[in-house]
Amino acid sequence: MNDPHAALISNRKVTFGIIAGEASGDILGAGLVRSLRTRYPNARFVGIGGDEMTAEGFRSLVPMERLSIMGLVEVLGRIRELFSIRSRLLSYFFATPPDVVIGIDSPDFTLAIERRCREAGIPSVHYVSPSVWAWRQKRIFKIAKSVDLMLTLLPFEARFYEEHQVPVVFVGHPLADRIPIVPETGKARHELGLDENVPLLALLPGSRAGEVERLGTLFLEAARWIQSKRPDVQLVIPCVNREREAQVRDLIEALDVKLQVTIVRGRSRDVMAASDVVLLASGTATLEAMLLKKPMVVGYRLSSVSYALVSRLVKVPYVSLPNLLAKQPLVPELLQDDATPESLGSAVLERLENQQERDRLIEAFTELHHTLRQDADEKAAQAISRLLEERAR
Repeated sequence: MNDPHAALISNRKVTFGIIAGEASGDILGAGLVRSLRTRYPNARFVGIGGDEMTAEGFRSLVPMERLSIMGLVEVLGRIRELFSIRSRLLSYFFATPPDVVIGIDSPDFTLAIERRCREAGIPSVHYVSPSVWAWRQKRIFKIAKSVDLMLTLLPFEARFYEEHQVPVVFVGHPLADRIPIVPETGKARHELGLDENVPLLALLPGSRAGEVERLGTLFLEAARWIQSKRPDVQLVIPCVNREREAQVRDLIEALDVKLQVTIVRGRSRDVMAASDVVLLASGTATLEAMLLKKPMVVGYRLSSVSYALVSRLVKVPYVSLPNLLAKQPLVPELLQDDATPESLGSAVLERLENQQERDRLIEAFTELHHTLRQDADEKAAQAISRLLEERAR
């Protein structure tokens, strides 16, 4: 191991308090626990985590599923339980103080705990920045009071914290570590049982019911428009679970003209890897598509009231991560009234048929992939080790 800080403090009996509130945080936490354990073989890991973290020897005081809540109504219905969990966790940390508290994502829950612990003299770290750089930027002042160190997945996030004098380390994105630089398109198509000799369009209207309701028919109508120009294009939609699959099938059945679509449950990354072009909603999927080197078109709609509100709050020029990372419009973003079947379909065909544009995108996406491929687990562990060493001195 090349980390000089590890050799100095690896024999200490260190306790790490870690809080992860959802599946993505559990995966990040498991990688972090593995890397920290190489530095601190005698360490204890305790707090809230899921199956991935538990498999690494982590002790979860509360089932992580109790924090995995989506939607305002659901949160309000469980607010007393959430406060109770937070109180129980803080009581444990105050009674048996860990050497550091690490909140992984879930900022509405974890940052409040981090702040209380920091006020009690326990160093605090937050792993995965909230989108404070994009909207509600005044949250940075509360974050500054809550954390001794911010670990960001994206480089422009780190620059934002540096500008506000918040200690920060850019650690890279774990997806960039896991996804190969050269995509395995043929292998993905073979494993999914898809025709390897015809163009493939992947449609990803989102993973939540509301997104699929707003975007599903729009994307299907765009696909029908594309097939009117290119009947050879095959269509594939990955659905996160049985409920979304049933919802998508209902939307397909409701179309005036029937559309031949292959539906795959789960395996959205494999579907994107198999594709030639991706039509998708804004979100983390745009980062995955970029890392898979796939030309893409981003389409999104909100209610008119929500869009008017968000337009006033958002402080960034783009909504998709590839454009934010590149600081230029690599990816077309067709939002609200601009998102029509014809405009989306035309943008998809351009990326399907323009080989020069495809080559340019692959080159740009590959460069961004290397920027994000930092060995995030190791870099995060190294930053936390450095913080502990400074406190120990």
